[in-house]
Amino acid sequence: MKQYETVIGLEVHVELSTKTKIFCGCSTEFGGAPNTHTCPVCSGMPGSLPVLNKKVVEFALKAGLAANCQINQHCRFDRKNYFYPDNPQNYQISQLYLPICHDGWVEIDTPGGSKKIRIHEMHMEEDAGKLIHDEWEDCSLVDYNRSGVPLIEIVSEPDMRNAEEVISYLEKLRCMMQYLGVSDCKLQEGSMRADVNLSVREEGSGTLGTRTEMKNLNSFKAIARAIEGERERQTELLEEGQAVIQETRRWDDNKESSYAMRSKEDAKDYRYFPDPDLPPVYISNEWIEEIRSSLPELREEKKQRYQDKLGLSPYDAGILTESRHLSELFEETARLCGNPKKAANWFMVEVLRLMKDKGTDPEEVNFTPKHVADLLKMIEKRTISPQNAKKVFQKIFEEDLEPESFIEQAGLRIVEDTGLLTEKINEILDRNPGPLEELLNGKDKVSGFFVGQIMKEMKGKADPAGVREALNKEVEKRKN
Repeated sequence: MKQYETVIGLEVHVELSTKTKIFCGCSTEFGGAPNTHTCPVCSGMPGSLPVLNKKVVEFALKAGLAANCQINQHCRFDRKNYFYPDNPQNYQISQLYLPICHDGWVEIDTPGGSKKIRIHEMHMEEDAGKLIHDEWEDCSLVDYNRSGVPLIEIVSEPDMRNAEEVISYLEKLRCMMQYLGVSDCKLQEGSMRADVNLSVREEGSGTLGTRTEMKNLNSFKAIARAIEGERERQTELLEEGQAVIQETRRWDDNKESSYAMRSKEDAKDYRYFPDPDLPPVYISNEWIEEIRSSLPELREEKKQRYQDKLGLSPYDAGILTESRHLSELFEETARLCGNPKKAANWFMVEVLRLMKDKGTDPEEVNFTPKHVADLLKMIEKRTISPQNAKKVFQKIFEEDLEPESFIEQAGLRIVEDTGLLTEKINEILDRNPGPLEELLNGKDKVSGFFVGQIMKEMKGKADPAGVREALNKEVEKRKN
C-alpha cells in the first residue's frame, strides 16, 4: 500500500495595531457601528487618493526583522484586481513584485526537535470589507469599517508536514507579533487569519502534489481539523486514481467538512500592475537600524533570562512567557516583592487557576502588580494565612482592590492573641479525647488532625506554623 506525505504552506494575514488605516485617517477600532469608520478613500469613491501610513511600514519592518527576513529597501505597491462586493475599489492595494520583506525564517519546536520554517515573503496590503449574510431577509449587507485596515501577509514555504507543526508555527507567529506590539492577533476578531495550502504526495517523491487552499479558518482547533479533513480527502482521491483539482475550498467547522468555492487563481488572474497613485517606498539603512535597535526582548530571550537570572525552571519560564502581558505583570510583581520564585509559584498556581475558572484570556488580566506583591509580603510576614490569602487574591483578581485595607475590613488578619489561641487549642483537645490519647502516646500523625480542627475554629486567622508550635506546648503540658 502506498504511503503518502502531507505538504503544507500557510498564508497568514495579521491586522496591524495602528490607530488609523493604511491609506487614510479612519479609525481601525474593532466593533464600531457598520460603516462608521469610513471615508471616500477606504470606501473606494472615484477620485480619492491614498496616502501611506508610515506606522504601517514601521510595523512591517519590525515583524520582518524579528522573523530574520531580508528587507527590500526599495519596495512598491501593486493593484490586485478582483470584483467582489466587499472590495469597494474593485482592486486591492497589495505588494506582489517588490514586497517589503522576503527570505526569512522562524524556528518551531516539534517532537523531533527544533525545525526552521522558511518565510517566502511578508508584504503590506489593505484589508477588504466584511459581508454580513442576513438569512431572515435573504440578502447580504456590507460593512466597510474593515476596508483599508492595514495587514501584513506572511507567506511561508511549504515546509510543514502535519497539523501539529502548523499550530506550532502559528503560535510562534502570534506570540512574536504580540511581543513586538504590532498586532493583538485575536483570532475571534479576525486580526489573525490563516489560509492553508495543502497537497499530498507519495512519500519520497520530490515533486509537489496539486494543492488546494482552505479559507474560513478562525481558530487553531478549526485549522487542525481542516488539515486532517483535507489530507484524508486528497489521499482518498489519489488512492482511487482520481486527480486533485487546484481550487479554493471553504471549511465548515460545524459539519467538519469542506466544499469547493472556486478554481484556484494564479497571480496572472489578478492582472497585477504597479499602483499609479502611490510612489515607491524607500527605506534607509539608518531607519532599519533604528527599528532593529528598538526591538523588544522576545519570548525565547525572556524565557532564557528567567532561567538564568531568576532561577526558574524551564517549564515555569515557558508558561510565564507565553503572553507578553502576563510576563510583564509577573516581572513587576517579582521586582516589588523581591522574591521571583515566590511570585512565579503564585502566578503558576493561583493566577492560572483563576484564569481557567473564569475563562479569562491573559490579555484580560488587569490587576495591579503592587497589590499582589503586598499580599505576598503579608504572607511572608505571617500577617495573613495562605488559606485566607487565596480568598483575598480572588478579590484582587476580580476587582483589583488594595489588599491591606480589605484584610482589615474583612477581619482576616492572623490573630496575635496567644491567650485566645491557647484557649481554642485546649477546647479542641478536650472535645477529642480519643485522638488526644493517641497523640499523648506518641502518634505524631494525629497532630495534623488537631491543626486542621484548630485552623477551622480560628477561621483561617491563625498561622499554621504558630498553631503547631502552640499545640505542641499544650500537649507537653498534658504529658507532665
